[in-house]
Amino acid sequence: MSKTKIEWATDTWNPTTGCDRVSPGCDNCYALGMAKRLKAMGQPDYQTDGDPKTSGPGFGIATHPHRLDQPLRWKKPRKVFVNSMSDLFHVGVPVEHLAQVFAVMSKAPQHTFQILTKRHARMRAILNAHWFRALVDDYRGKDAGDFQWPLPNVWLGVSVEDQKWADIRIPALLDTPAAVRFLSCEPLLGPVSLFDSTKIDTGTLVDWVIVGGESGHGARPMHPDWARQLRYECTTYGIPFLFKQWGNWEPLAPVMTRPGDLALHSDGSSIVLGPEIFEGIEFRRRREMYAMRNVGKHAAGRELDGRTWDQYPAVAS
Repeated sequence: MSKTKIEWATDTWNPTTGCDRVSPGCDNCYALGMAKRLKAMGQPDYQTDGDPKTSGPGFGIATHPHRLDQPLRWKKPRKVFVNSMSDLFHVGVPVEHLAQVFAVMSKAPQHTFQILTKRHARMRAILNAHWFRALVDDYRGKDAGDFQWPLPNVWLGVSVEDQKWADIRIPALLDTPAAVRFLSCEPLLGPVSLFDSTKIDTGTLVDWVIVGGESGHGARPMHPDWARQLRYECTTYGIPFLFKQWGNWEPLAPVMTRPGDLALHSDGSSIVLGPEIFEGIEFRRRREMYAMRNVGKHAAGRELDGRTWDQYPAVAS
């Protein structure tokens, strides 16, 4: 089945599976656990094991040529999350396979393809290379029609979990040719400012920002003001903002505190997050600690300050 419950896509397409953890946002990877279950069930596409230190059973990099033409059989337009069970720009994915994926996307202009990566450097290097564009064109075939680059129906995004990785991944994304550039700040594990990351004028910022807390076993809480900071920057400068979820941890109420109080208290089911200090962007916050409760993803919901945020780049319409 290709249908997905991911809030910002309608379908998934996995011509590649498997990955390796590379940063704190990967610590509780949902796909790693799912791959282990699929291998145990005998699913043939999940029989390649990865390095136990960074991957796991059924989660080694594997390419699946039999899945390549799947989007070509879908006639009605869909928003397709590419490689929900992998990272398309992982070093283990052969360039030839990557070119075939882009060739298929070029031949399915009715769909919008959303690619998310933590391998920002390889994405930038490959998609800026003239030889890769020529390779994609070769795989398209002689009767495929006009060829535009970057592909107008392909959105490229990077995962950003905190300011450290924002500073590394966002500039690489902005230096990569793409019809739409977006951020997935999920799981958001610390405060992030787009302006601290880019150090450029607002005319060249990203086109879309997704924010979400972590769900699943071992989920870490997201301070409400981390999400508000990104929403403020997006609404101020006209960047579409989508609040995906709180994750397992639901915010209850602010708890007034003094500077110097402990930033974190936990009893396993409830937690209090301390205030964070933002620098640079004009965002003013009360000095508050927030009581959070682990209630699960569905109970926590996806409202931020009393409303849902489901904005998309204009081309989505």
